[in-house]
Amino acid sequence: MFRRVAIASLSALALSLAAAPASAADGQQLFNMQCKMCHAGGPMGPALNGVAGAKIASKPFAYSPALKAKEGTWTDANLDAFLKAPTQFAPGTKMMIAVPSDENRAAIIAFLKTLK
Repeated sequence: MFRRVAIASLSALALSLAAAPASAADGQQLFNMQCKMCHAGGPMGPALNGVAGAKIASKPFAYSPALKAKEGTWTDANLDAFLKAPTQFAPGTKMMIAVPSDENRAAIIAFLKTLK
């Protein structure tokens, strides 16, 4: 009996954590693990300070022609689409790494919005 209660409690905890809203702190951790290596402002990728809300491909960096051709700004929707499938968002982009998890993308975007 105790074992069933313990398993049910752990299952409920796991579900509640999975449903937790994305936080900038989670996004910072994910960014540091997945993105920072290329997006520290070196030749691999642009620094992402102020990217949220900025014009696409407007930061100082040698962007691909595909990304330069995109119009608009880095809205939450555009950031989400790009992180989900960069080569579909801008075929020919230099960025090949995707973030398949909806929750992880939301957390990374929340973090990007804190970078000024």
